[in-house]
Amino acid sequence: MYHPDLIRHPDGCPTLVLNADYTPLSYYPLSLWPWQTAIKAVFLERVDIVSHYEREVHSPSFSMKLPSVIALRQFVKPSAYPAFTRFNLFLRDSFACQYCGCRHDLTFDHVIPRAQGGRTTWENVATACAPCNLRKGGRTPRQARMELASTPERPTSWALQENGRRFPPNYLHDSWHDWLYWDVPLEA
Repeated sequence: MYHPDLIRHPDGCPTLVLNADYTPLSYYPLSLWPWQTAIKAVFLERVDIVSHYEREVHSPSFSMKLPSVIALRQFVKPSAYPAFTRFNLFLRDSFACQYCGCRHDLTFDHVIPRAQGGRTTWENVATACAPCNLRKGGRTPRQARMELASTPERPTSWALQENGRRFPPNYLHDSWHDWLYWDVPLEA
């Protein structure tokens, strides 16, 4: 019987990494390891194999099915707050302009412009599409008569992970579905 995992190149077999409590280390980006790293962690007894691909790798004296899901043996405590990055900002704002809701040509906007003393912080930066950012220019939203959809604030790592669950990756192996919950519908 034909099985797609049997012909897949090992590099096409990433391993989903779960924390010791069997929750993904990260949803967005999804916590994946290459097969080599997963097998090394198995041999170092740092993880338990939860599920595997049908694809095997071989050495002269050993063969092993590639792990598709592993769980760490020691719990890794997630950091409370994420790093301030462009990607995390867009994720916080659900990849939508905070002025018009557009999801294309995204940039970031200083709510209080830097020319007026505004700083680059979670509380002063919002996702904006290029046309809205250009329209607002060096003014505050009030001065530009533009309204923000939400007040910018510093997100927790948990809040970003929850937002990330709304944007599933393009590839999800069947063995991962029990550990991932892509049940939140995408917004239009």
